[in-house]
Formats: sequence, structure tokens, C-alpha cells
Amino acid sequence: MLNFLKKIIKNSNDEEIKSLSKIVDQINSLEDKYKSLSDSDLKKSTDILKEKYKSVQSLDSILPDAFALVREASKRCLSMRHFDVQLTGGLCLHQGKIAEMRTGEGKTLVATLPAYLNTLSGGTVHVVTVNDYLAKRDSVWMGKIYNFLGLSVGCIQNNGSFILKEDSDGSLNLEGSARPEVYKSDIVYGTNNEFGFDYLRDNMAQESKEKVQRELDFAIVDEVDNILIDEARTPLIISGPAPDKSQDYKKFSKIASKLKLEDDYQVDAKRQSVALTEVGIDKVEKSLKIENLYAEENQIYSHLLENAIKAENFYIKNDQYVVRDSEIIIVDEFTGRLMEGRRYSDGLHQAIESKESVTIRRESVTYATITLQNYFRLYNKLSGMTGTAATEAEEFQKIYNLDVLEIPTNKLSLRDDLADQIYMTEEAKWRAVTEKIKELNLKGTPILVGTTTIEKSEFLSKILKSEGLKCNILNAKQHESEANIISQAGAPFSITVSTNMAGRGTDIILGGNPENYSDSKEWETNNRKVLDYGGLYVIGTERHESRRIDNQLRGRSGRQGDPGTTQFFISTEDSLVRRFGGDRIKSAMSMFNWDENEAVENKMISRSIESAQSKVEAYHFEIRKTLVDYDDVMNTQRDVIYKLRSKALFSEDLSQEIFDYIESEMSDYFINLDENYENDINKIAFLRNYFPENNINELSDSSEFNKDNLFRKAESIYLYRKESLSKELSNKLDSQIFIHAIDSKWVEHLTMMDNMRQSIGLEAIGQRNPLIQYKKMGFEMFSILMTQIKSQIASDAIRVSNIQKTNDRVYKEQKSNFEDTKKNMELASNSVGGSNENLSRQERRRLERINRKNSKKRR
Repeated sequence: MLNFLKKIIKNSNDEEIKSLSKIVDQINSLEDKYKSLSDSDLKKSTDILKEKYKSVQSLDSILPDAFALVREASKRCLSMRHFDVQLTGGLCLHQGKIAEMRTGEGKTLVATLPAYLNTLSGGTVHVVTVNDYLAKRDSVWMGKIYNFLGLSVGCIQNNGSFILKEDSDGSLNLEGSARPEVYKSDIVYGTNNEFGFDYLRDNMAQESKEKVQRELDFAIVDEVDNILIDEARTPLIISGPAPDKSQDYKKFSKIASKLKLEDDYQVDAKRQSVALTEVGIDKVEKSLKIENLYAEENQIYSHLLENAIKAENFYIKNDQYVVRDSEIIIVDEFTGRLMEGRRYSDGLHQAIESKESVTIRRESVTYATITLQNYFRLYNKLSGMTGTAATEAEEFQKIYNLDVLEIPTNKLSLRDDLADQIYMTEEAKWRAVTEKIKELNLKGTPILVGTTTIEKSEFLSKILKSEGLKCNILNAKQHESEANIISQAGAPFSITVSTNMAGRGTDIILGGNPENYSDSKEWETNNRKVLDYGGLYVIGTERHESRRIDNQLRGRSGRQGDPGTTQFFISTEDSLVRRFGGDRIKSAMSMFNWDENEAVENKMISRSIESAQSKVEAYHFEIRKTLVDYDDVMNTQRDVIYKLRSKALFSEDLSQEIFDYIESEMSDYFINLDENYENDINKIAFLRNYFPENNINELSDSSEFNKDNLFRKAESIYLYRKESLSKELSNKLDSQIFIHAIDSKWVEHLTMMDNMRQSIGLEAIGQRNPLIQYKKMGFEMFSILMTQIKSQIASDAIRVSNIQKTNDRVYKEQKSNFEDTKKNMELASNSVGGSNENLSRQERRRLERINRKNSKKRR
């Protein structure tokens, strides 16, 4: 059945490629037309295509010309001509799909085709990369094409924002520029985090001029599997410090370190959950000197303890995180890169800091958050490219509504994927890996070794050094130089040890990077040597939880029709194998007295490992899908809040909304008023929320206390302020009243929703679906939130107006006092025939007292 389905999918993919090849033929037929144009005429073609789009309003109708134009510009600017398969990839991206293209097929160049085309309609294209280095490199490299064709290029980085500018000598460089200006560029390069956080910050802006992003038109995501899948389990969060609990973390870290696994608590490694035993509960209660750990007033204790135990058991130094400069830095489990600035949420990061005895940074209050899934779904059109997407095609379709299209390679692949070598023990596996490296290195074959953690990459490096073998390490600790290291991994005799897929986006060229050779003939000689040696040899030292990551490692070898070999060395003690039946395999090998230094090549074992990978992939897919399901609830709410906030920032006059909110508040109070239970205290409390103290007695009188009268009074106070201030200042004040109310209530709501999300799993005990309950309770909480926001806006609008009215009255009184004093002093001066200076200080004070009395009488 599975083979039948695969055949259907393959046939469907082939049909799609066949359909696109007809458009590729049209593009090819235009090659001579654009080839014959001068540089000047070629540059003018952009304006011609823009005008043509205005008349036909269809990008597809100008696509063949646009693609042919970009191809010719690339030939002239970069000496690189798009292959037909690259044109196919570009068509796939333009159609809002994911193009799966093998490593070395030139995905970076492919993106220029749909990027250029989609700017012709006046929109902006965001090209999303996995790190700042690639964003900077590609914006300058591919920017040569865009600049030649008259387009502007921007680049946003963690440490600044830049626009590509042409110097007087014709060279292109990135120049620092304000973020709003950069986002006005036709094409903007940046990382997913930078784009996502800019979106969140835009929706925290206090004034419209602080917003930087324009409409989210079209995004092309490079290494789409890494960004939309691997990183999608971690939401983007902007937060601020909460009250200091460092002493609590230290206390519970100490308690957790004294508890014993199994005796005091049990763990589920797969679900990363912990549960105290009765013995453990007794110990904790004695340590804290409390009677019931799970009493409502002690909820915070159980949460702190759970995090402390998780920190001890699930988060291991140099595996899940590293300690650098007294700081805990998370390691990306898929790429091995350090995730600078990212922190575990809900107090877990602080628990790890306490465990490692480094400075404990405060927990944070969430101000804005969004998952990567929901951020990228905001784009009008989304597409992506990667070397490995087919295994995750279901997830791309279900979550992002993106189809995956496998693009044929430009040249036939000559790579040889050898069968797995399976060893009884991990020690035997490392010996075999070392011997294989020594054997290959003697011939001069370049070797790339993939490991799953930083610790293991450094462990293997030490073994190789002890054997007299020099190697380059490529892991999270050397990420700044990874592009240079990976570009040299194809040189003769080179040995590169890498964590997972560090160095993505940089090709391994057989013979080494030609730019590092002063003599091109020397590179050509080395290139021929490596080809004779059989190309790049890739060794995997452990199967990853995801088949896709294994395929990425394999994909490093055999680029553009080059020869190459890949092989995995596995042991029954490896993490993945051990979790899914490794002990049984090991027992069977022991039963047959298998030599631990002897490898097994068994298809059944390899299939069982792939089956285990499928189970883990399915489990992680469910986690990500659950995250999206829950964030979809927040997404609907976030959309309403951000639209209301945007209205507050950009509307010229919010008076009508404020009147509506005030009237609604008055109406709601009287609708819910129960004369039998309502007392003067409640009535006065309600009035004090809106009106000044000197109006309370008058308004609380039964004859005056009605909806219409209160609304008229509130309206008059508000209108007085509107008339007293300039239109611009009054509107700005209304905007700030809106923003303050929305932000303060939204932050509280985010915290409550997060707390509910943490505890909603308990609903399952009562045979209720947690997600349905979350949606239901979330809707109720959001309804309350909207009521609270409108109530606060109404209250603040009148209160601020009251302050304005009071200030005006005081100012008028002071002005009147001044005028009266001046007048009396002049009279006194005239009566004695002298100037004001003839009056003593005492006489002046007496006149001021007289004026004050007169002022009181007037009041």
C-alpha cells in the first residue's frame, strides 16, 4: 500500500514538473532577445515590465520575460546562468510552493527569479535566511543582479539595518540605515527572528512613526524545513522582568539535588514530565515546613520544584545548553548552533541557572508573542526551498497549506549511500569511525563527519588528535567561522567534524574553495585529485531523531553530479536506538557471541531504526501541531487586538469610539443595576471611576442618577478638553489613552492565558478535551478583556479631561489674582503719586490677600 501511495505521489510530481517545463521552454525562447540588448536597454526592461503589469494586472503574463531578464542580468553581473531546473524551482516558488532542491543545485540563485518578478507589482519581497551571515552575504551577492535591474535591496540584522548602495567605483556595499527605510526596499533579506520580532515590536509601537514593516506581501524562506519545522516549537516572545525570585530558585535547586530518582520522584524522558512519589512529597513538605505541597496557596512551590527536577534530569550541560561567561545559552538540537538571546520560558531557564550556580536572571512578563507558524501565515504569499522537505510534506500541507515539489537535479547524482554499520557498543563504534577516517585520510579523501552534539564532536576531535590526525571542528562554539571551514571541507586530506547541519547555506566544493588559491591551476589539480579519490566521504556517527537531518548530512556529498559516498556508523547504545529496542538488539548480538568490534549490516535493524525515526517525527509533529492549535486561539485574539491598536495609532479622530464606550459603560451599569441590593457605596464607587469629587454628591442624588444625565455630564467634560486643546494634541492624547488601555490589559491577558495553557491538561482527567476547554475558556477571558479595555478607555478619557478642566480653572484663577493684584498696586501707586516700588513688601502682601478674598467671593 505504501509503495502504491509513493508511486501516486511520484507520478503527480512528475506531471507538475512536465507542466512547468512548458513555461521553461517559453523562457528559453526569449534568451536571445535579452542577450542582444545593451546593458542600458536591459536595465530599462524593468520599467517596461512594470508598465505592462499595470495594464494586464497579472504577474503570470509577464513571467517568461521577467525570468529571462533575470537570467541575462545574472550572466552579466555574476557570470552565472540559471539552469533549466533552476527556472523550474523559481516557478515553483512563484506559485507559493516549496521547492525541494538537492544541495549544490544553486537555491540562492533560484530565489532571484520569483523575488524580482513579485516586486514588479509594487510589493515587497522578504527573503528569509537561517542566520545573519547568510542574509548579509546573499543581499550583497544577489544584490548585484537586483541593483543592475534598478531594484533596491535591504538587509536587517540583529545589530542593525542596511541598504545596498553603489559606490563611485561601481562596487556595492551595505550602508547603515534606519529600519523603516530598509523595509521600504523592494527586496529585504533577514532572518526569521528579525522579521518576526520586528512585527511584534511594530504592534507595541506608541506612535505610528515607530512602526517599521509594511504589508507582508511575499516571503521566500531559504532552508524552509529548518525555519518552519525545526525552530517552530519555540515561539517568538518579547518580555520584561518580573519580581525577583532568585532565592526561591536556589532553595528549590538545593531541594531537587537532594531528591533521589525512583525513590523520591519518577521521570518520563519521552514526554519530559516528572512526578513525585509519596516519599518525595513528604521530604519536600518537611524541607519547606508546610502541610500540603499541592494546596492552592502552595501552587508556586510545586511549579518551582518541577522545574528544578527537570533541570537536573533533562537539561544536560554541553548537550541542551552551554555555559559561557556565566550565562546559559541554549543549543539548537537540530543544527548545534548556539541560540543567542533565546531563553527557556516559565522559569525553566532560571532553574538551570540555579543548577549551574550562575547569575539568575529574573523571569519575564510577556508583552507580545507569536509562533513562527502564525507569523509566516500572515504573508499574502509564502514559499520556501530546501534540500530536504519530502519527509515533512504532510506537515507543510496541514499547517502552512504548502505543497512540496521535488525539482530534478541538473546532473545525475553519482553519490553512493552505503549500508549502515551497526556495532554492539558505542566504544566499538568510535574505534571503527576512527579507523575509517585514518584509512580514507591516507589516500587524501576529504571527510565530513557528522555528530549529534557539541560534546561528541569535541570527543571525536580529541580521539583524532591522539592519532595524529588534524581536523577542523564545526559546532556551535565556532559558528562565526563556519562558512570558511565548510567551504574548505572538500580540500584533499581535510577532515571536518560537524554537529548536525552547521554550515548550511555554504557549498562544499571538491578541491576546496577556489578563492583560497592564488593559482587557479593548483585548484584544478586538487579538484581532479579529489574526483579521483571518489569525492567527499560523509560519515554519520549516529542516526538523528529525524530522517530529514540524516538526509541533509548525506546531501553534503555528490553535489552537481560529483562523485561521493555516505555511510552511518551506529551502535545499540546510541540514544535513538536505545529508546526503541536497542537492548533487544544488543542481547541478540550477545546471544550469538558477536564480536563487539565486528559490524553488522542488517536491513531489518536499519528498517527498525527508520521506523523509530518515523515515530519520533510523528511525535514532534503532534507537538508542533498542538502548539499551532493552541496559538490559533491566541492568533484570533491577537488579530483583534492588533487591529484595534493599529486603528488607535492611525485614526485621526477617535471621539466617536470614546463616546460609544462611555455610553456602553453607563448603559451596562444601569442594565445590571439591582435597586434591592445596590447601595450608596457601590454607586459612589462607580461615579468616582469617571467624575471629579466635587460632582459626586450632585450626581449620586436619586433625581440626577440616571444613564442619560451621567452620559451628558461625561460628554461635556470630554468635549471641554477637546475644545481646550489643539486638534492635533487632543487626538494624540486620545490615541495614547487607547494604546495604554490596550497594552496594560493585553499583557495581563497574555499571562492569564499562559497560566491556563500550563494547567489545561488537567481537563483530560475529567474526560474533557483540553483544547476545546482552552478555546471555550479563552473566548470567555477574551470577552472580559475587551470589556475591560473599553471600560478603561472610557474612564481614562473622562479622567484626563477632568484634570485638564481643573488645570484650566486653576490657571484662570491664578491669572485673575495676578491681574487684580496688578490693578490694586497701580491704584495704590497712583494714590500716593509714586511707582509700585514705593510700596513696602508688607503692603504688597496685604493687597494680594485682598485680591484672594475677592477671588473667593467671585467663585
